[in-house]
Amino acid sequence: MLVEAARTAINAGAPESARQIADDAARRRLLRPVINGTGTLLHTNLGRAPISWDQAEQYSNLEFDLTTGERGSRMDAAPALIAQVCGAEAAIVVNNCAAAVLLVLASLAEGSGVVVSRGELVEIGGGFRVPDVMERSGARLIEVGTTNRTRLADFKRAVEQHGDAAAVVLQVHQSNYKIVGFTEAPRTAELATLSRPLVSDIGSGLADSRCSWLPGGPPGWLDNEPAARQTLEAGADLVTFSGDKLFGGPQAGIIAGRADLVAACAAHPLARALRPGSLVLGALQATALAYLNRDGDAIPFWRMASLSQDELRSRAQEIGVGVVVDVASTPGGGTLPGVEIPSAGVAVEGDQRNRLRNHRRPIIARVVDGRTVIDLRTVHPDDDSEIAAALTPGSD
Repeated sequence: MLVEAARTAINAGAPESARQIADDAARRRLLRPVINGTGTLLHTNLGRAPISWDQAEQYSNLEFDLTTGERGSRMDAAPALIAQVCGAEAAIVVNNCAAAVLLVLASLAEGSGVVVSRGELVEIGGGFRVPDVMERSGARLIEVGTTNRTRLADFKRAVEQHGDAAAVVLQVHQSNYKIVGFTEAPRTAELATLSRPLVSDIGSGLADSRCSWLPGGPPGWLDNEPAARQTLEAGADLVTFSGDKLFGGPQAGIIAGRADLVAACAAHPLARALRPGSLVLGALQATALAYLNRDGDAIPFWRMASLSQDELRSRAQEIGVGVVVDVASTPGGGTLPGVEIPSAGVAVEGDQRNRLRNHRRPIIARVVDGRTVIDLRTVHPDDDSEIAAALTPGSD
């Protein structure tokens, strides 16, 4: 990269510009740590849930059974712990939630039909749409109901009309938008009575609505968010969800539920193409163990989400630059649309975003009413001094 920058500078007749060209190239082409001052906890552009995972330079028993000395499965460790967290019989891990849905439908409904409400044919980030994912799985879409109202009777009619050709019933959580007003949708427990495997894509990945890993129990802003454990208890045969949203781990897709259905997914040829590596599985194992230890502080997302507004105001006052402001954080990442979490931060006059992005460690902020605001909920306390230095006039 340095040689390329030097050549570019020389060819332009400005060899003194080589350093700036190299710095610009590094900013464009290299992953680097940033400080998230936006208040969006699961910021998709900034990697969603922040994780800390260090794997030593050594081998692991990724696919080795230490008891028998024979070949093992990478799905025996972290996925088994995740199943325990969710109250599932078994689980398998792939590289994201879209891959989880793809694998489930390819395994259970390839060449057959999948019954789904028209109101749940969602588009997720990057322009990917559930119907497109279903088509690539080899399953056939059987739409029922309307955009705003779908009844259990609509599903029953489709199952009766299509018979064995209706192999799976799919329930998709509207995680990144809301339909309000004249609406209706059958509950999970109702769909579970249809004599077809019920797959519930809960998307955001809340493990358990009781939030036993938080001393104060579930926060109010989680109301009505579907959770893996309760969805399975209500009768879903499988749940799929993301590992890097409310679950608080690395990017991954989780399939959890009935052991025979999970085994069918694991046996499908796509499973090998979609499987994660040891780094992802190691980070997921650490996350699952934190849940089982009821240690929410060990999961960065839940530690940040649980901070009180008073704690954040106190930190903002200690920073001592700009003014202390009350703001609203958001879960982000296509979860809990419209939900706001009371927060606090610091604000300085004018639009300082470009200057902050050019800080030695880029600081990502937002502008509100003509002021640059840094929401401290998504800033690690160890970085407060860096925020203060960056906001101090003349710090450049």
